[in-house]
Amino acid sequence: MKPSVTPRAGRRRARLPILPALALAVLVGAACSTQPEAMEAPAPRALRPLEVTPPSPDPRVGLTPGLFDAGEAIWNLRLLSATPPSEAFIGVTNSDLAFQGDYAIQGNYNGVQVWDISDPSAPDLVTEYVCPASQSDVSVYGNLLFVSGEGLGGRLDCGTQGVDVAVSAERLRGIRIFDITDITAPEYIANVQTCRGSHTHTVLKHPGDDDNVYIYVSGSAPVRPEEELTGCSNLMPEEDPNSALFRIEVIQVPLANPEAARIVSSPRIFEDLEAPPTHGLAPADLEAVEEARARGAFIAEVGSQAIVLPPQFTAPLLDSIVQSRGGEGPPTAADSAALRAYLPEMIARMMGPEGESRGPTQCHDITVYPEIGLAGGACEGYGLLLDIRDPANPRRLAAVADSNFAYWHSATFNNDGSKILFTDEWGGGGAPKCRPTDPVEWGANAIFTVEDGEMVFHSYYKLPAPQTTLENCVAHNGSLIPVPGRDIMVQSWYQGGISVFDWTDPDHPVEIAFHDRGPVDANRMGNAGSWSVYWYNGVIVSSEIGRGLDIFELVPSDVLTQNEIDAANTVRLSELNSQGQPMFEWPHTFALARAYLDQLERHGGLGAGRAAQVREELAEAEARAGAFRRDGLTRLAESLAMDARRSLDGRRVELLIDVLEDLAGQ
Repeated sequence: MKPSVTPRAGRRRARLPILPALALAVLVGAACSTQPEAMEAPAPRALRPLEVTPPSPDPRVGLTPGLFDAGEAIWNLRLLSATPPSEAFIGVTNSDLAFQGDYAIQGNYNGVQVWDISDPSAPDLVTEYVCPASQSDVSVYGNLLFVSGEGLGGRLDCGTQGVDVAVSAERLRGIRIFDITDITAPEYIANVQTCRGSHTHTVLKHPGDDDNVYIYVSGSAPVRPEEELTGCSNLMPEEDPNSALFRIEVIQVPLANPEAARIVSSPRIFEDLEAPPTHGLAPADLEAVEEARARGAFIAEVGSQAIVLPPQFTAPLLDSIVQSRGGEGPPTAADSAALRAYLPEMIARMMGPEGESRGPTQCHDITVYPEIGLAGGACEGYGLLLDIRDPANPRRLAAVADSNFAYWHSATFNNDGSKILFTDEWGGGGAPKCRPTDPVEWGANAIFTVEDGEMVFHSYYKLPAPQTTLENCVAHNGSLIPVPGRDIMVQSWYQGGISVFDWTDPDHPVEIAFHDRGPVDANRMGNAGSWSVYWYNGVIVSSEIGRGLDIFELVPSDVLTQNEIDAANTVRLSELNSQGQPMFEWPHTFALARAYLDQLERHGGLGAGRAAQVREELAEAEARAGAFRRDGLTRLAESLAMDARRSLDGRRVELLIDVLEDLAGQ
């Protein structure tokens, strides 16, 4: 089923050829002719699609389990290093990544680790800052580091003892701010508390404001008591206009005085959205529920979903029922019946007052793209397109919902902003959702074009290799790889590993590289896999939930040449937050020229003979210097002008000409 679109339906637009009047007259005359046969017009030529031949059989199927010794499969990538976490963080969930200079900053539910990755084959841990919080998502700007905290155990003082009372002045739920002028010794300088904490956050440096950065806070936990933080309300907005539901928080951080950071607005970007369509359980999940029901397990109905409650959840409840009746010993059948009768009321209380007919009350993640003034909001039941030209007051432009999506998790634009991709974290990241029987449209990516402020659906992309029931696998965090002229992305899939795919053609995304390990445990679902993976200055860095930090590099193949890789690696960033998307710009180099030439030959924009001729002349010019190089490049650019007019890919030929002319002028 294709997504529904709010506020009005998006349609694919068919492009009709425009015929000159003379050609139209000729066609009409031919149709009225008494000749027995009319000559058929030749079929229009088209660029060749990307042709990929993946390994067969897929080596990701059947990998042996293990923590640090699991079986591995890799294709079109090279693993440069696999570094385990330090002692203070081993066995605790690694979360998201941010980058600055030579450093990869890795969040962890126990705090933050900072790795020097200047030698990607041997990362060096330069900082381990213990400061527990769920989930410690990280972002960086200049000398400031921002860290999310949402769980009930996070403390203002970064203590490890947690908080064991319902209301506490010592609890941290919001954003921590650190001064990292000395990144080896972060200084905790401020925090901003929010009513629902910060599950994730997004740092926005607006091009028109050099005095502040803005943080969009996405908090998905229940609203904290007003006794703990004044002004927090979980009432419906019509009951309390200051309700903490159905809004995000915008924090303004003055760069000259970050200690004065504060919430400056709470935009209600979810207004008037209805409850999105949903899908039921997958075949394997239905079977598991029925098996659990047959053996007497406790089943909770949450919305339209049946959830098997684990013993660690139900055992304390049963014990409390035994104690309340003054009994001793194990729970009886009557105690179990009492718990089954109480479950609907308990689940309703846990879910809060949010009604079935309403849309999302919060975003999971927001990706801002300052250069184009847009953001993509992955907001639980919807994907949103936001106008962020006024950074303190983001405004919703469009919203899409899709019954194939369970949980809109994150968003990525392509480099020119003409497309946007949303991920679906079906199962919350803790369940196997890449099993052979799982629908390929569930737990996948959805690809849209952005047309006149609306999002138009094109296709889904899901990890093509089936995973086992012991591997949590679903779409998660990733980023663009700056291959010029193409939309290529690397993405994490938890224990499905990482996948590199090309979505230049939004209707036909295709995988071009991967890495995967076997299950972390041979007997039960373990906590491991890639939480997030991002390209940064020539390497691909993955935050492995249980195994530490992985670093890869691309290797050339039939679908990605060394020239394309070299051109991508000319893009250099001083820092990167994946939720603050940069616009890639490629310096004009011979690598860039060769990359465009490779693409023209691959897709039929230039014939093989002509491409070989251009490649030879380009090499000759590069080998020369001064006027000889300038003249050779100028002649080549002039000769390509004719190719641009008759090529099926004239725009790419023009890009090549621009590079040659610029190189000639250097």
